[in-house]
Amino acid sequence: MKFSQLLRHRDGLIRQARLANVAFAYQRLGDFAGRVARARLQGAVTLYGGDPAGDQPWPRLAADEGNQSAIEEHFLDEDVIELADILAFLHDSGRIAELAFRIEDIGTRYLPRLRHELELADVVPERETPRPEDFTRGTD
Repeated sequence: MKFSQLLRHRDGLIRQARLANVAFAYQRLGDFAGRVARARLQGAVTLYGGDPAGDQPWPRLAADEGNQSAIEEHFLDEDVIELADILAFLHDSGRIAELAFRIEDIGTRYLPRLRHELELADVVPERETPRPEDFTRGTD
């Protein structure tokens, strides 16, 4: 591609990159919400973004209610890092310093908005927005 062509298509490429990131966030947050529901994790949590120059260089998900070991059992450090990256993207920030939410609400908080943005661009996700009952079906 020529330099001039790249500049002419810049706006479209930016839109496509955003949609690709929205699709990725939709898929991964759906997976994350499914794991939360299957594990029956509940309660307030805080996502700390980490400080590369500080004592905690990577993101950490801390249970404000419930059991910290349950979160650590179901989510590796890599999962928490990915979650922090996705939520920073969704909150239009480079990184999240601190974000409190109820862990069981992660899907209902973000997935409908992401799906709506995809549908406005005529991009249909391959799966429906998961509902909490979809995650627990067959686990009893």
